[in-house]
Amino acid sequence: MTETVQLIKKLVSIPSPSGNTEKIISFVEDYVKELNIQTYRNRKGGLVATIPGKDTDHHRMLTAHVDTLGAMVKEIKPSGRLKIDLIGGFRYNSIEGEYCEIETSSGEVFTGTILMHQTSVHVYKDAGKAERNQENIEIRLDEKVHSAEDVRSLGIEVGDFVSFDPRVEITKSGFIKSRHLDDKASVALLLQLMKTIQEEQIELPYTTHFLISNNEEIGYGGNSNITPQTVEYLAVDMGAMGDGQSTDEYTVSICVKDSSGPYHYGLRKHLVELAKQHDIQYKLDIYPFYGSDASAAIRAGHDIVHGLIGPGIDSSHAFERTHQDSLNHTYKLLYHYVQSNMVLF
Repeated sequence: MTETVQLIKKLVSIPSPSGNTEKIISFVEDYVKELNIQTYRNRKGGLVATIPGKDTDHHRMLTAHVDTLGAMVKEIKPSGRLKIDLIGGFRYNSIEGEYCEIETSSGEVFTGTILMHQTSVHVYKDAGKAERNQENIEIRLDEKVHSAEDVRSLGIEVGDFVSFDPRVEITKSGFIKSRHLDDKASVALLLQLMKTIQEEQIELPYTTHFLISNNEEIGYGGNSNITPQTVEYLAVDMGAMGDGQSTDEYTVSICVKDSSGPYHYGLRKHLVELAKQHDIQYKLDIYPFYGSDASAAIRAGHDIVHGLIGPGIDSSHAFERTHQDSLNHTYKLLYHYVQSNMVLF
């Protein structure tokens, strides 16, 4: 897993909030082309890689997404601070105190810190009680600015993208701590899987597409570019942890149901059987406030068998963490899945 972990570190270090993913898609595209795998970009800016299989009439698609949570400049305040608008489903308290980058439309990057307006306890009596919301959270730019005019003179404007410092760290005990493990950990797993298939010259039973989507956090990353021949569609995303959840940081999580409803029962049982056959540690789980690219594809009307698996991620959409064990078990399940027979045949 060492190579995978280093790849995750590279991926999370490339800013890619939903709506501004060109840099990371280019990185992934270059990686896949080095493997001599055919790729193309869809009009939404996502990447599709295809490995031909023995059966070209029935296809599989696996997907993971490179877009992350982020923000946009909502307003330039008279003080020179920036008000922000969130991209993706998370809370303002999860980014308070975070370092960030603001990218202008010309490509220039400025740094700053996301803070409460009422941060100083020496000045604001309600510093700890004030609500963490759009009115109170702001960006303090690392520039000498005293007015909105000063900020605009730098080229910063409403609509500029804001990305958060991932603060990636790999511990001696095997943990990977970072923002944006959702879903760059799974992207790394799919890239490693493609590399293994090519290096070991594995003949896949079915033509298999790998969709690296770039709009999942806003709901529609993987609902298109699905070939008519696609039978099975497997989203590889994070497993959600918390009270009442069985998912942990050491196994692969197989989702049986999320907010969109149950995933395909036959595919779920097939994944469980593969895990048992190959000594893969897994957990079955329900994610109550969750939707995936696979559920987006179902909602878009595609006639597919859909599933969802992924490594267990603690503190999702905030200060995320997983363990190499979870990455390893997720990878093993993917490795055996792409070489297995489809559930309908």
